[in-house]
Parts: sequence; structure tokens; C-alpha cells
Amino acid sequence: MRILAARLDNDGDVLLTGPALRALAASGTVDLLASPAGAGAARLLPGVQDVLVFDPPWSGFGPAPVQPAAVEALVAAVRGRGYDEAVVFTSFHQSPLPLALLLRLAGVGRVSAASEDYPGSLLDVRVRREGGPELHEVDAALALAAAAGHALPAGDDGRMRVRELPPVPLELPEGFVVVHPGASVPARAPSPEHAARIVEALRRSGRPVVVTGSPGERALTARVAVAGAVDLGGATDLPGLAAVLAAARAVVVGNTGPAHLAAAVGTPVVSLFSPVVPAARWAPHGVPHVVLGDQAAGCAGTRARQCPLQGHPCLTSVTEGQVVSAVDALALSELVEGVR
Repeated sequence: MRILAARLDNDGDVLLTGPALRALAASGTVDLLASPAGAGAARLLPGVQDVLVFDPPWSGFGPAPVQPAAVEALVAAVRGRGYDEAVVFTSFHQSPLPLALLLRLAGVGRVSAASEDYPGSLLDVRVRREGGPELHEVDAALALAAAAGHALPAGDDGRMRVRELPPVPLELPEGFVVVHPGASVPARAPSPEHAARIVEALRRSGRPVVVTGSPGERALTARVAVAGAVDLGGATDLPGLAAVLAAARAVVVGNTGPAHLAAAVGTPVVSLFSPVVPAARWAPHGVPHVVLGDQAAGCAGTRARQCPLQGHPCLTSVTEGQVVSAVDALALSELVEGVR
């Protein structure tokens, strides 16, 4: 059986779909349709044979314009591969129906998705997401896969995973903690000054610190990497970043893609979580973690990209001491687990 899965979102969203993709792979060969922003993560996921890339005009923070040639090329590519079925994974606020229409035009005979909107003849399996804001994205994706008839194989615990990683690209200090100060959505990141104070506090507590960031965040990581911290801003690609996170004792990060990448490589996370989206749905999954931040702040549930409140209080209320204590607590939990 040839199955096309789709998740047209950022890297973190794609990583959260990983367990569900392994469920599909237990039934057949799986290709994943991803956006340019999620294709890198798609290539890290076990169970995915090939990655197709399409920039959807109905999704993303800066959606692409409607380009008939790109749409026609996607329809032709899907038709040429002869998929037996497709499963369209989306977040709670997104509609799968634009893509479902294209999949029908491409001749896919069976299409499954979660949809609050009436799907007409576009979906064969329509799921209404149960559990509301308390249902984690990983569990919602697994529920859709199950509704489409696909279950995880015996022995698969349903945690996030990635393929085998490359070696850590640089020699790094033993027992280091990663601080990742950036985020694709500004409202979900600490201020550079706040992140620098966290780095300084961790260094004072005796922990080596490595600051990570994308090539576009070099100026940010240079501001944050104080007190002798190692600055890896722009020094790794996504597999390299995954290798660094896998080697870390803990990762301090906002609610953004690298938090989910850390979870996928099994590293504990201190989540500086801005409640613009619900923590129950988007917190790190399957690893020890501590969520810090005022989850009842006025921005809660707004999905705001820029903080709507003066001073970003949901995150500025987090003290450097709380972060150090959370890192210590995660290190202790890992030690106890290792003794067991």
C-alpha cells in the first residue's frame, strides 16, 4: 500500500506528527508532503520514505501566493505516484479541505482528515477532534491515524523520534545545557536580555552553556552567549542541531520547533512557554520537562505573533533562579531514572 501523509507546517509541527507517521508506515510505504518550512524535519523522521514539498497558499505565517503552475505540478506529482490513500494532518485551527480537493483531483481514492467544516465528498474518513485544548498534538495525530485504520506496531511506545544522527559537529563541554533563545513567532521567545541573564545564571550555577540558533539568529545568539557560553548560532543545520540537543543535559527554549526536536532526541526540556497557544496541546511530549511562564496571562489563547501585552509578562515573570532550579530538577530526575 502506498500512503501519502501531509503536514504543511513548520519543523516542530512535523516532528509532532512523527509517531502517527510510524503508525501509517506499519501499514505500507509512506511519503510525506511538507511545506518548505517543515521539509527539513520531515527528512529526519523514521518511517518516511520520500518527502514532497509544496508551499500552500492557505497556510503559514506568510502564505505563498496562489500559483496555478505550482498547484498543477503538485496534482501531477501525486497522480504519478499512484497513492492508495492519503492522511492529511493539521492543527486544530486549520482546514484540511483545500488539500483534500487537490488530492481528489490527483485521483487519490481514500482521504482522511480531521475537519470541523462539512467536507462534502472530499473526505472518506472525517474525524472531529475530541479532547479540545487538552489533547496533545501527538495524540491528536495518532487518533487520526487510528481512525484511518493504522496503529503503531507492537513495541512502539508512541514517543517522538528521529533517524540516526550525525556526530556532534564541534567539541563541546561535558554536561552542557543548551539555551535556544529564538523562536519563529516572537511572542513565544524570551527577550534577548532575559535569555542572557538565564545564561549567566546557569553559568554561575556551575553548568556549561551552549547557545544555539539558526543562521538568521547569529546576532541574537551573540548577544545571549555571555559569561563564557559557547555560541553555536548559525553553526549547525537541522540534523546537526538535533545532535547537539541529543548530547545536552537539558534544553532551555521557548515553545518553538527546537523544543520538539529536543523531545524527539530524548533530552529534558525547560519550556519557557508563552500561553498564546495551550501548553497541554503543545508542550514537549514524552520527555521530562518543566513548563515555566504565566499560563493565565492576558495573551492566553490569542495565537498572537507579537506579544499584545506591555512587557511580555508571561515570560518576564520567569526568574533566572526558576530556570536554574528547573534544570537542576530535570538533572535529578534523569539521575534517579538512571539508577532505576
